[in-house]
Amino acid sequence: MTDTLARRERQALCDTALALDAAAPTLCGDWDVTMLLAHLIVRERKPLKASGIMVPRLAPITERAMAKEAARGVPAMVATLRKAPATWYSLPGVEKYTQTLEYFVHHEDLRRGRPGWEPRELPAPDVDELWSLVSRSGAYLGRNLPVPTRLARLDRPGTSAAFKKGADPVTVTGPVGELVLWVFGRTELRDVTFEGPPDAVAELKGSGHRV
Repeated sequence: MTDTLARRERQALCDTALALDAAAPTLCGDWDVTMLLAHLIVRERKPLKASGIMVPRLAPITERAMAKEAARGVPAMVATLRKAPATWYSLPGVEKYTQTLEYFVHHEDLRRGRPGWEPRELPAPDVDELWSLVSRSGAYLGRNLPVPTRLARLDRPGTSAAFKKGADPVTVTGPVGELVLWVFGRTELRDVTFEGPPDAVAELKGSGHRV
């Protein structure tokens, strides 16, 4: 595998998008396939118009930019998305940390938006890269969790990472890819378990947290 995981997930996401109906649902709220692709293009290529992703009061600007992209249609957007733009996202050392989880999660958003999906079996190096990225980013990615939380790898008993520090944490155990999706607020998961104080487990499961 010579390409980075981020680049391979980009291409796989594009392939999956072309295989789906443009109006097919995804795991991203009310976004269909068309709007998810529009989000990715605006995020990468129109940084000023993408400001609404992080600043809620600017969301209308981002929504208008996405609507303009969406009007081009899925094939045209996929053709654009396949080629990574020359932006700060593509700088050496930046791409891995800004694009890998983004494309992995959104690829699964497409895959799991319809019945009958099955988890992918990823190569071990890819699994380790996802774990490295998510486990090292706990202070940021876990900032909205309501209770102390640890993530634990199902494939490597004893390997875990504090996600939100505190006493008596809830331990969330699962395959690494499923843990990544859980961290990003997805609920279409397999083999994810929660262990800890019952009240804390209930609060965590009911939090509907989002990164």
